[in-house]
Amino acid sequence: MAVIRRTSVVVMAIVGGLAGSQAPEFAQQYRQRLGGAVEEMQAVVADFDQDARRSGLDREEALDMYARSPDTFLHDRGSSMSALLARFSALVRQREELETADPALRPVVVLRRPDPRIVEGAWRQFELGVPVTTVGAIWTGIGVLVLGFLTWIVARVLRLLFIRRVPKGAPGSRRA
Repeated sequence: MAVIRRTSVVVMAIVGGLAGSQAPEFAQQYRQRLGGAVEEMQAVVADFDQDARRSGLDREEALDMYARSPDTFLHDRGSSMSALLARFSALVRQREELETADPALRPVVVLRRPDPRIVEGAWRQFELGVPVTTVGAIWTGIGVLVLGFLTWIVARVLRLLFIRRVPKGAPGSRRA
């Protein structure tokens, strides 16, 4: 039983290392998609602001005009634009955080407030990367430690719950 337990811990530690090693690569691919999304949204926001200025309005006044419109289409269009502007602000903040973060902490920045659409796109196109950087090695080590330790704990708990204790000196005990 001890061999199975140790083997399970080692195997899961390796799996954890492999999974952890991919965190910096996923963060990098997320970051690239984030940059593309921000650039595209910047163009939409700039067009909206320019249209508002041509009409003698600032952004807030234009959004307010949409919100007060009795026309359902215009009201809904204003709601969509407000949502886009809120998302744009959040993505710009996250991009700034990712750019200023230590490379080892970028996966944490992504995990704190991931944008669901960007995560979905990054995951769909995700390609494994070989961790040949110090950051990759750090995340590999984190994965090894975390999954190895969790597996060790689970193995200990299962052993305590399901292995019946054989009294000392009884047939089948290790110590006589």
